[in-house]
Amino acid sequence: MLSVNERALEITEVMVDWAEELKVEEIKLKNKATVIDCGVNVTGSYEAGLMFTDMCMGGLSTSNISVHKLGDVALSFIDVTTDHPSISCLASQMAGWQINVGKYVAMGSGPARALSLKPKKIYKRIGYNDNFGGAVIALESNELPDEKVMGYIAKECGIDVENIVALVAPTASIVGSVQVSGRVVEAGVHKLNELGYDTNKIICGAGTAPIAPVLSDNTKAMGSTNDSVIYYGSVNLTLKGFDESMLKKVTSSASESYGRPLYEMFKEADYDFYKIDVDIFAPAEMTINDLETGKTYHTGYLNDEVILKSYEIKNL
Repeated sequence: MLSVNERALEITEVMVDWAEELKVEEIKLKNKATVIDCGVNVTGSYEAGLMFTDMCMGGLSTSNISVHKLGDVALSFIDVTTDHPSISCLASQMAGWQINVGKYVAMGSGPARALSLKPKKIYKRIGYNDNFGGAVIALESNELPDEKVMGYIAKECGIDVENIVALVAPTASIVGSVQVSGRVVEAGVHKLNELGYDTNKIICGAGTAPIAPVLSDNTKAMGSTNDSVIYYGSVNLTLKGFDESMLKKVTSSASESYGRPLYEMFKEADYDFYKIDVDIFAPAEMTINDLETGKTYHTGYLNDEVILKSYEIKNL
């Protein structure tokens, strides 16, 4: 079976070799764990964001950046494709591991989850396991992890600490903006999984979403980066055995909270992420091609107005 950690480690090796060009920094901790700073004390770059995205997807994706217009505003977009959607999105990329060690808090995602089985129900459902002896984790945080944090992650993964690599990027950073928009396909695959569809039947997936401009703080950036997918993320899936009754539920417009920037919802929820309607976390639109029936479905729509408001763009 494909090892998402083995493939991801190959990407991190390239990042280390090209650290100066990518504007990232390798840090070796006293316990021999490796941390790659992608935006805490460095600026990061678009290319580092693409590699961060591909690492999160276990090396089972390709991504690139293009420029498109929303009305009169030119914005960078990330385009992502994968021929292993269930493994790359759910077994690897999904942000399913909340890291809490002492005062250190970060959202963990990436292939290390496949060793720690966070959460177990996902791996049981899709029937995936990875027994590789090394691991890579993505940490969305404005602080770098120390030896204690990396030791905890290694222990949960069942590997020696010198074999763990962490890529770290704050939400409010170049890499942070790129990698969150790079989760556009995962948002669609995850939504189908939540609706009970067997994601192993998804053959391939492609998606695109605008890359949010970097805002002034991580809380606002949490809203704008997620809005990139919620209000302007497009996903195209090729699969087998699609249930048409799911069509009305697979996009963000199915949420009763739809129509406002996520940051506004977050403020109203007293900054408790878990009080926000989960139905909002989906792509803006989806196109689904069912190979069994030859039918193609489209649902949802793009929303320029909310995106431009969320990005705080001043059009002079």
